[in-house]
Amino acid sequence: MKTLTHLASDSSELPTSPRLVKTLEVAIIGFGTVGSSVARILIERPITGLKLGFIANRNIERKRVSWIPDTVRWTDNIDQVLSSNVDIVVELIGGLDPAGDWVHRALRSGKSVVTANKQLIARQGPELVGLARQHRQHIAFGASVAGGIPVISGLEDGLAGDELVELCGILNGTCNYILTRIESSRVSFEEALHEAQKLGYAEADPREDIDGLDARAKLAILTLTGLRVAVKHSDILARSISLLEPVDFDYAELLGSTIRQVSRARKTADTLLAAVEPMLVAKASPLAGLEGGQNLVMATGRFGGETVFAGHGAGGNPTAVAVVSDLVSILRSRQANGVALDDDGVQHLAVSADFTARHYLRFVVRDEPGIIASLALILCRAGINIDSVFQRPGFPKSRLPFVITLEPCSASQVKEALSHINKMEFLVQPCVALPMFD
Repeated sequence: MKTLTHLASDSSELPTSPRLVKTLEVAIIGFGTVGSSVARILIERPITGLKLGFIANRNIERKRVSWIPDTVRWTDNIDQVLSSNVDIVVELIGGLDPAGDWVHRALRSGKSVVTANKQLIARQGPELVGLARQHRQHIAFGASVAGGIPVISGLEDGLAGDELVELCGILNGTCNYILTRIESSRVSFEEALHEAQKLGYAEADPREDIDGLDARAKLAILTLTGLRVAVKHSDILARSISLLEPVDFDYAELLGSTIRQVSRARKTADTLLAAVEPMLVAKASPLAGLEGGQNLVMATGRFGGETVFAGHGAGGNPTAVAVVSDLVSILRSRQANGVALDDDGVQHLAVSADFTARHYLRFVVRDEPGIIASLALILCRAGINIDSVFQRPGFPKSRLPFVITLEPCSASQVKEALSHINKMEFLVQPCVALPMFD
C-alpha cells in the first residue's frame, strides 16, 4: 500500500516556474479565511509567472488590509473583474448562486477558473469542464475535496497509469472530530456537537456535515475525477451520525473497532455502488487512526493496489495551498484537475447503495422473554445469518442495549429485515444499523 501524506500548512513546498515568461494575472473573488490566505501566499511567497491583480468582495472598505500592495485593485463589482484582462479567476465565495453564474461567465469571457466550491463542482462539474474546453480554458478544483491534500491531482495525474475501481475515505472533518470526541471521552453526541460548534469546527446549523451532505458532494467529485463516473450527488445515499451513542463505541471496542463516517464508491461493470454513512472500522485500518479534522482518501487500482492520501483537510492555510497549487498547474499549462477529464471516457452508471458487508445492529429494548428468538426469525426470513450477540451488564431492563452482528449480507436485505424489526413492541427506539468496513 502506497501512502501519500501532505503537510498542508507548509506552503514552502509549492513549486515555482522561473522559465515561464508570460505572467498571469489573478483575481480573488471572496476575501474570507481562504481568500486572504491565498493572497498572503501570493504576496509573501511570490511565484514567478503569477501576479495578484484583483480582490473582489462585498463591503471592501471593511476588508482592506495594509499588507496588500497598492498595485492590487479592490472592487465590489464582479463585472469589473470579468471585463478586465485578468487571466485566472479564483472563486472562493461558495454556494451555487451567484458563484455558479460568475464561474460560467468567467469561462465564457476567456478566463480560467480555480475554485474550492464543492457544491458547485458536485452539481455542475462535467458541464463546467465542457465549457472550459469549449473556450480553451482551464477549470481546477483541487481545493474542493480534502482541503490541502492533493488528492484530485493525485488521482488524475499521479495514478493516471492505473485503472481505479474503488475510492473510500473520511471527507468531513466536523464528523470526524465529533466521533473521535465521543470515542475518547464517551460524551453524548449532543455534547460533542456543541463542543465542535464552540471551537468553530461545526456551523450553527450542522446538518450539512452530520447528515453526510458535505461528504456526499465531495464523493461525487472524487467519483468523477477518480473513477470517471458522472453521478448526481443526490443519487448517493447519505446517512446521519446523529443516532450514535457512547454505547455504540463500547460495543465497537469489544469488536476491535471504532466508528467513522465513511464515504465510499466502487465501480462495477454496470453499477456504481456509493454511500456516505457511519461504519464500524477495524482499529487496524488507516481510517480508524484519523483524529480531529483530518481527512483521508484510499484509492484502489486494478494494477497498483491501494494508495492513501492523508493530511489536514480544512482550514484557511491548507485550502489556500491547494488553490495556489491549482494556479501553478494552470501556469504550467497542464491539463490539471477537472480539465484533464476526457468527456468521452466518463461513464454514466446506475447508482446503488446495496453494498454487501457484515453489519452491526444495536437494539434498545424493554427486556422480556423471546426477544432474540423473534429477531432471529425475522433475520432468517430475510436470508441473513447471525454472527454474534453481545450484551453488556449494568443497564436497566426497561432500557437494555445489546448488539447483534451479521454475517456478510446486502444492505437491501438488512433494510428489509429492519422494516419488520422496527415494528416490534419491545423496542424502545429504532435499531441502529451500521455496516462494518472490512
